[in-house]
Amino acid sequence: MIEVQKNEMGAIAPLFEGIQETLIWSCLDGSMGRAFAGGENPPEAAQIVNGDFCFFAGDSGVPSAKELVSNNPTNRNCMYLVPNDEGWSRLIETVYGERAERITRYAFHKDGDVFDRKHLKSLSDNLPGEFSLTPIGEKEYHLVLREEWSRDFCQNFLSSKDYVSRGLGFVAWHNGKIVAGASSYTVYNGGIEIEIATREDYWRKGLATVCGAKLILTCLTKGLYPSWDAANLNSVGLAKKLGYHYDRAYPAYRVLRDG
Repeated sequence: MIEVQKNEMGAIAPLFEGIQETLIWSCLDGSMGRAFAGGENPPEAAQIVNGDFCFFAGDSGVPSAKELVSNNPTNRNCMYLVPNDEGWSRLIETVYGERAERITRYAFHKDGDVFDRKHLKSLSDNLPGEFSLTPIGEKEYHLVLREEWSRDFCQNFLSSKDYVSRGLGFVAWHNGKIVAGASSYTVYNGGIEIEIATREDYWRKGLATVCGAKLILTCLTKGLYPSWDAANLNSVGLAKKLGYHYDRAYPAYRVLRDG
């Protein structure tokens, strides 16, 4: 197994062809993430690691595939492994056994600019009076990294300066504390992958809707595509409310480093 350098991504790009996943695109275009390939030339199997996610493509039957599935080059305790087909699913289950919890995630079509701006503006303006909304800058960057629930807003960026330069997001405040937000989990050429979360004691107040609508509108103004992928049915419902078109459910595996 070898790590694929940024200037060598073309060697593994054919293995991921047709997969509509911006975290993969982000790595292939050199924006974020790392890639690994088997020792074959040209590569017959590959892994892309971006944030908390690992994606596998190519031939799961080659000898290097097992090494790729076993590879976790991050310091994240929890990773989500996404197989490209049932062969990769079986290999993940073989390597990790009971540690691999099979889950369902939900994909949305990347249809381009199909959003109703008036609807989004109405949603983004519906912030309750006791809350305030600010863009994520250097101050907000450091604050969200302190909390487990909000860390994914910014932790895939190298620094606060890197986030301010390439990232995009908004947070809702209440009584001097950040309580909800929507941000760029990752970036790629032409868009972002949205991360959205609310502190548990502020659920059901419409804050995710406001933050999400504001972020989507800002992306559209900047000519960026705001990609959405859902971890649960609540996220599916919010995405539909914001204007996304549902595509399909797909399997992934949740694996803890410490078992």
